[in-house]
Amino acid sequence: MSLLVVGLSHRSAPVSVLERASLSTDAKVKLLHDTLAAEPATESAVLATCNRIELYADVDKFHAGVAELSTLLAQHSGVALEELTPYLYVHYEDRAVHHLFSVACGLDSMVVGEGQILGQIKDALALGQELHTAGRLINDLFQQALRVGKRAHSETGIDRAGQSLVTFGLEQLAVRTPVAEWAAGKRALVIGAGSMSSLAAATLARVGVAEIVVANRTAERAERLAEILVASGTGVAAAAIPMAGVADELTRVDLVVSCTGATGLVLTADDVLAAVSWGAAPDPAPQTPAGLEGRGSAPDPGPQAPAGLDLAPAVIARLVAAAQGGGRLADAGAARTISAAVEADGCPVGPDGRSALTGVDANSLELHGTWADQGEAAAQRQPRRSARTHTDATAVRLALLDLAMPRDIDAAVHRIPGVRLVDIESLAEASADAPMAADVDAVRGIVAEEVAAFGAAQRAAHITPTVVALRAMAAEVVAMEVARLDGRVPDLDERQRAEVTQTVRRVVDKLLHAPTVRVKQLASEPGGAGYAEALRELFDLDPQTVASVSRADAADPMNDDDPGRAS
Repeated sequence: MSLLVVGLSHRSAPVSVLERASLSTDAKVKLLHDTLAAEPATESAVLATCNRIELYADVDKFHAGVAELSTLLAQHSGVALEELTPYLYVHYEDRAVHHLFSVACGLDSMVVGEGQILGQIKDALALGQELHTAGRLINDLFQQALRVGKRAHSETGIDRAGQSLVTFGLEQLAVRTPVAEWAAGKRALVIGAGSMSSLAAATLARVGVAEIVVANRTAERAERLAEILVASGTGVAAAAIPMAGVADELTRVDLVVSCTGATGLVLTADDVLAAVSWGAAPDPAPQTPAGLEGRGSAPDPGPQAPAGLDLAPAVIARLVAAAQGGGRLADAGAARTISAAVEADGCPVGPDGRSALTGVDANSLELHGTWADQGEAAAQRQPRRSARTHTDATAVRLALLDLAMPRDIDAAVHRIPGVRLVDIESLAEASADAPMAADVDAVRGIVAEEVAAFGAAQRAAHITPTVVALRAMAAEVVAMEVARLDGRVPDLDERQRAEVTQTVRRVVDKLLHAPTVRVKQLASEPGGAGYAEALRELFDLDPQTVASVSRADAADPMNDDDPGRAS
């Protein structure tokens, strides 16, 4: 076994790098084909999730394999190799097996113990089988990983420590309120209808939201998911809408969960700002100064640019609408956040951002921009988590959970008052403080035990073709000697001939039994790979015969159910 894994995950790389290195379905297919085309690899599989990208391969050269797999990951992820390299990790042979088994048990997950990874491992194996890039080693490895993961969940209490990213994300949105209490009666929008979005919808229905609206580019999938939710028995109301209706739906929902395969943003900061600003009470109409009533004053032309400030009327209108909608100014596309927590001394507009902008001269507006930028810079110097966390006193108008990689929702929305965003990056930060369950140690013990068993089975399986070839050679010798006996003693009847033949076979079997059993035992131990070669040399076995047995054994469908079996 020469198993090699090269990858990166939330433990080795920042989310910004993971987001750029994410692989589409087409990219995964091309990566697998190119890996097999590379000289060092004979089979491969790729495990790509929202927080990890790992390429597994059976290689005949370690250093060449590492170089080739790293280069392929860079090419297909779109991140330059020199930028990607510092975040890559490499595991080889037993360490690679240990890594995948740990991943399957949820020990390496962002949320320790979560079970979704088992489905993702199953999908990775299915893709390798479909593309014929998964040979015996990859099949055995991934199937055993699935069994190890299931064993960990059934024999330990790892589920008490683990939960899905959806549940963990909802807990972060609810802050210190129980999720069921926080979600009760809410109206939710789920964007996407894949496995993660379906899990999100099912979780929302279970925790008690009143209504779920599903939006997806393929209408049939959204409608199917809505039908399943209605039939789930949770009592939730569910409906499907086209993606074009998302903007309107944002104005009506309390919670959004998004997980699509889009390569660009699904919700921009402008989309969210418009949704939370919709329906806000406008500022009182300006009063006509005393003494001017009835003088035929000209109609109000709408917001005007201050003198000396060359801004289009549409931009000024946007500024005024933003100020009225919640204290957020977006001048000429540059977001500026106004926070009451920042000292307002020296700002001509005022700390709440609601002062009328018309009539403010250009110098004052520019001064306000500088003041706002200083406040934002100060906020960015604080830990990222505090920058994204609203205090309990802040009313959350719209809660957003982004589980996509790359992200579906613009990270800038966390600066919009009344909006709370939880995404993969903030989940990674929060999970770093999550307590580990006592059962994690038990799972680690299971992983160590299973790694040893898998390695022994693989090493034993490696010598099996040689043992089979040896027995085939012995059977051929027996047949030749029985034929010679027939020529020398032609008067033997069938019963006598059968008895002689059976006796010779028993002698050969007894002579070979102890050596073949012992060599399998020795070969299953670390460093036992050389016993197969020694056996071939001692009995002068034809390498082509051994190779043909290996090919036949690898093609045996029984291998799917009995990895590493030794006949």
